[in-house]
Parts: sequence; structure tokens; C-alpha cells
Amino acid sequence: MNRTLASALAVSVLALAAGQAVAADKTRDQVTAEYLEAVRTGNIVAGIDGYGNQKLNEIFPGNYPAQTEAAGKTRAEVSAEYFRAVRNGDIVSTVDGYGNQKLNEVFPGSYPAQAKTTGKTRAEVNAELTQALRSGALSQQIFY
Repeated sequence: MNRTLASALAVSVLALAAGQAVAADKTRDQVTAEYLEAVRTGNIVAGIDGYGNQKLNEIFPGNYPAQTEAAGKTRAEVSAEYFRAVRNGDIVSTVDGYGNQKLNEVFPGSYPAQAKTTGKTRAEVNAELTQALRSGALSQQIFY
């Protein structure tokens, strides 16, 4: 058996094992229930030539129950956000030469000071990196 065939076989066995490990979180009944719900609501990719990756409920909306949309913000909430952004200078400047900077960056004296968030120290970042390398969450690679 040549190396290419052995490598391909090893990769496919590992991929199969990884897929089964991920799928082990759900029972067969749960997967079947999810599938039947997707069929009922049309949340399955059509696989019809000319429709690309559209779902059945997008192609034939009359054949499936209407999708419920999440409630948006009220007019009062949007208005309050806008006036807060104007008051704090979080609106993008239209002044020539300043690009896409916010007004509080262009004219910092005209707006209240922004609270600065403190980041992690160098030691904290190094400790996280070491922990990630030890746990295998991050593979250690050397680049030349």
C-alpha cells in the first residue's frame, strides 16, 4: 500500500470518528425529530437546478407555514439610541478630510470623555496561551 493511499485512508477514518463523536450528543430520536421539523417548515436546501442554495420555504413560501420574525426595536427605542449617539459624538463625521472617524474622535473637546476599557495584562495573555497549548485548544506550530 503506498503512502498516499494509507494517508487518505487514515484521514477518512479520523474524519468519520470525529463526525460520530460530534453526533453522539443527540439521540436518533432527536435527530429524526429535527429532520421532520425541517421538512415541515421547509428549512431544507432545495437541491433544484437553478435555485442554488435556497431553502424550499424561500422558493415556495406558500407551501410552508410563515416564518416568525423577531420583534424589532420600537420607534422610541431607535430615537433614544440616535439622540444618545448624537449627544456622545458617536456619529460618523461628514467633515472633509476626516474619513470615517466619529465626531468624538475628530472634536474630543466637544463631547463627554469616553470611558476606557482596561485590557488584559501581558502576564494574563501569556497564561491563557500556555493553558490553551496544554489543553490542545491551540496547536503549537513553528513558522520559519
